[in-house]
Amino acid sequence: MADDASTVGGPEGLGGPGMGGCGGFCGGFGSGIQGQGRDRGRGRGRGHGAHRGKVEDKEWIPVTKLGHLVKDMKIKSLEEIYLFSLPIKESKIIDFFLGASLKDEVLKIMPMQKQTRAGQRTRFKAFVTIGNYSGHVGLGVKCSKKAATAIRGAIILAKLSIVPVWRGYWGNKIGKPHTVPCKVTGRCGSVQVHLIPTPGALAESQPLYPRSC
Repeated sequence: MADDASTVGGPEGLGGPGMGGCGGFCGGFGSGIQGQGRDRGRGRGRGHGAHRGKVEDKEWIPVTKLGHLVKDMKIKSLEEIYLFSLPIKESKIIDFFLGASLKDEVLKIMPMQKQTRAGQRTRFKAFVTIGNYSGHVGLGVKCSKKAATAIRGAIILAKLSIVPVWRGYWGNKIGKPHTVPCKVTGRCGSVQVHLIPTPGALAESQPLYPRSC
């Protein structure tokens, strides 16, 4: 029997040095030995929670051909993109050219309800405008379950829809362009907007509290 024990457990019997003192069956369920085998997963992942709230700016990796041309400095301005009517599919392209000067404003956030079999489903619709006060403006509309998500999506869509604004003069061509070159009319639904050229010393012809949306 002694020879059998030494054969199974090594030179020191069932609890040989190669088996951790218990034949390789320690730390299992119902073994009654604590601290071996059960605490392996308790400490994993504890250090990752402290960094969840921090958002790091990652390097822009283009995914479109236009993005690669912009990052390689082969396209040096937005006017070159507008000249050939190239579609902009990445918002980072706008950030690359106008990132520091862009200003965004949330025009309106309205709840949207849809009747389903399970009840009413409520979502939020955000209207965001963005521009650089120097001839570029865009409008984005996004609907989502959360208002913050809708605003972020509307900002991205507003960047993708940025268009150049043709500016001109009223009267003599003195100084920089300060107004629209001619009378412009736009309509969306039941709302109609008229833009009329004004002198450079005056503000735009609009009421004190215009409607945002």
